Amino acid sequence: MKLRKLAALSLAAAMAAGTLAGCSSKPSGTAQSPAGEASEGTRSGEPVSADGKGQIYYLNFKPEVADVWVELAEKYTAETGIPMKVQTAAAGTYEQTLKSEVAKKEPPTLFQINGPIGYKSWAKYCRDLSDTEIYGHLIDKTMAVTDGDGVYGIPYVVEGYGIIYNDAIMRKYFALDGAKAASMDEINDFDTLKAVSEDMQARKADLGIDGVFASTSFAPGEDWRWQTHLANLPVYYEYKDDGVNDKDAIDFRYSDNFKNIFDLYLNNSCTDPKMVGAKTVEDSMAEFALGKVAMVQNGNWGWSQVAGVEGNTVKEEDVKFLPIYTGMAGEEKQGLCIGTENFFTINSQAKAEDQQASLDFLTWLFSSETGKDYITNRLGFIAPFDTFTADEKPSDPLAKEVDRYMSNGNLYSISWNFTSFPSQTFKDDFGASLLQYAQGGKEWQAVVDDMKAGWESEKAMTK
Repeated sequence: MKLRKLAALSLAAAMAAGTLAGCSSKPSGTAQSPAGEASEGTRSGEPVSADGKGQIYYLNFKPEVADVWVELAEKYTAETGIPMKVQTAAAGTYEQTLKSEVAKKEPPTLFQINGPIGYKSWAKYCRDLSDTEIYGHLIDKTMAVTDGDGVYGIPYVVEGYGIIYNDAIMRKYFALDGAKAASMDEINDFDTLKAVSEDMQARKADLGIDGVFASTSFAPGEDWRWQTHLANLPVYYEYKDDGVNDKDAIDFRYSDNFKNIFDLYLNNSCTDPKMVGAKTVEDSMAEFALGKVAMVQNGNWGWSQVAGVEGNTVKEEDVKFLPIYTGMAGEEKQGLCIGTENFFTINSQAKAEDQQASLDFLTWLFSSETGKDYITNRLGFIAPFDTFTADEKPSDPLAKEVDRYMSNGNLYSISWNFTSFPSQTFKDDFGASLLQYAQGGKEWQAVVDDMKAGWESEKAMTK
């Protein structure tokens, strides 16, 4: 993936004039039943196709927007008569759930792969999309997952993550006597972030907060912000040093930089490090939404969680992004982590009519007024297709922040290299190791050693 091109996506989308042809109107079919809970996650009603025009089963990756996808499926069925089911895998269980679902009589017709590593695992089930209309409208075709001349994964969103902060709390801190910085503009490296965070933690009573950072969540399946997103930074810089985009063995040469920010989160939080094993991402986002903390690491997708918290006190205009500084040389020019791990693919083993129905849904999703409204305003996606005009960008504060950072030519973005991580097993093991360290049961060097060994062994298994 080429991040220079990614940075221009919003502007390119705004200038493009192409429009996908919408789906033709279909006869009325079976209505969707209300969404219900399933053991694996969340699903909508079971589809039943009686007219031979196909049906859709989408296995969703993101639990935080599960309800929106179910609602969207119901809208699509209402407009077209094509039955559509949505199931959402529980956090951290997507690969496991997908393995179970593809073995069923009615498998997912539309699912996600997380880049080239995911494609290796699911190549048998990935249809070539090179001749599809949706691929034709992808602005930067280098973003797609390819194999030879074939296209097997199409990215559907550009996202960014960093440290989300409450500007009202920060302004309150800057007004205190002896503050370690006068404004957010001065926080452009790890040393300054550390000085400010530790001073804020010491003066949390004056600021009316429980801690600077939200809980470092490590409940089962809730550690992806650390074993994947935070780990992306040292891997990015190691890949950059070596001029590669993957490695069979990782040096983890910037492990101390990872430790810098990880320790800062743990030691200046609203939650004791020994208690993080019971905390979820939802807990962390609620702490931020309720004004109990000033900062939380997450991505622009987290806005829906913040906005949906009952009793939310943080104002929309005060929700901003800060890059994740770790102490790297020249990091004052570092921006957000921007990229995607979300690639749509069509199940090549599904019935032909169901494959076509799923492709028609993607066409509708990124071209129709209803579909684009959901993409932009409900899901908050920055879509990488030329069917979106300047006024069809997400309006939520975090999406605007991603766009602002992408458009800043003085900053470089951190690409999403975690799509090259060896496996979910590697990430789970690394997360477990980090939890032991956080709770005081493991030395940092042991974490480093285990991470390197796990990477190498899991990479070997993919050969």
